Amino acid sequence: MAIFSRGFSGRPRESNPDLPPGQFLTEDFPVLSAGPTPRLDTADWKFEIKTETGQTLSWNWDELTALGLEDVHTDIHCVTRWSKLGTDWRGISLDKLFEDAETSFDFVMVHSYGGYTTNLPLEDLMNGQAWIATEFGGEPLEPDHGGPARLLVPHLYFWKSAKWVRGITMQRTDSPGFWEQNGYHIYGDPWREERYW
Repeated sequence: MAIFSRGFSGRPRESNPDLPPGQFLTEDFPVLSAGPTPRLDTADWKFEIKTETGQTLSWNWDELTALGLEDVHTDIHCVTRWSKLGTDWRGISLDKLFEDAETSFDFVMVHSYGGYTTNLPLEDLMNGQAWIATEFGGEPLEPDHGGPARLLVPHLYFWKSAKWVRGITMQRTDSPGFWEQNGYHIYGDPWREERYW
């Protein structure tokens, strides 16, 4: 069962054309989770990419952050209808992480500490569209928001930006992850209101 906190009040889309259809503006950052919040120390954190060739690329916290953090200024949109505009993140581009990956597959399954999964086309992680985010609003990412690191894919509904991310496995086909198996849309474009199957 999802855990909700901090209000969902806001203004309807008509007052702001930057909001996708059916969304409401919030100044808060609501917390939604499918289960308990993992508490991870960066000393124990690791991120891996596994390809169909048997290749595993792996980074610990220091190795990942040494790749260079980028500033990301973006809007985020939750399937539960809230949007937060102009958010500031810092993270490592997925382009950097996939530089040495040997794959011909077009899809990925993202895995999180705690067991959560979500599926994505690989092309949605590349070309400056996705990051492993470690900071929000100039501070280390809080556990409730996915810290120490979460996936950030802001052009899709926010459930695709998996919290507490630990790895990516390449897939031949677009197999559904946790929420996708439970009725959420396989892709999740907020501008097309791809909320549910």
